[in-house]
Amino acid sequence: MHKGKIKKIISDRGFGFISDTDGRDVFFHQGGLVGVNFNDLTVDQEVEFEVEKSDKGPRAINVSLCAKE
Repeated sequence: MHKGKIKKIISDRGFGFISDTDGRDVFFHQGGLVGVNFNDLTVDQEVEFEVEKSDKGPRAINVSLCAKE
């Protein structure tokens, strides 16, 4: 699992970007969320996710919120 923070949310289109711990931006779509509502996401929120290859580059899937410690 990768970790990162929500960098940008395009709410009217249902997608956004995550800045991972390596500093790269990874696309995510609301269909790739697990256990979280897209409309409840906020910028700088910490998330965990897996990365898959797509035609347009890396895409985050199985995106979930990091557990609060």
